[in-house]
Amino acid sequence: MLAVRLPADVEARLDSLAKATGRTKSFYARQAILQHLDDLEDLYIAERRLRDYRDGKEDTVPLEEVMRRHGVED
Repeated sequence: MLAVRLPADVEARLDSLAKATGRTKSFYARQAILQHLDDLEDLYIAERRLRDYRDGKEDTVPLEEVMRRHGVED
């Protein structure tokens, strides 16, 4: 269960969309969360890896090496 407080204008837009399409507001809220969850997770992973690199905990691999390892040609 999740309760989300939205600004009145966003709530009105969501309500209008739900009424116009015959779907529920919960359907669209769920769709929005699922669509953006992967992006948010990727962002946090990238930020953590960047911090680790700057702190000397991670090393880089040249692009040519990555391409060679995975059999990718120019």
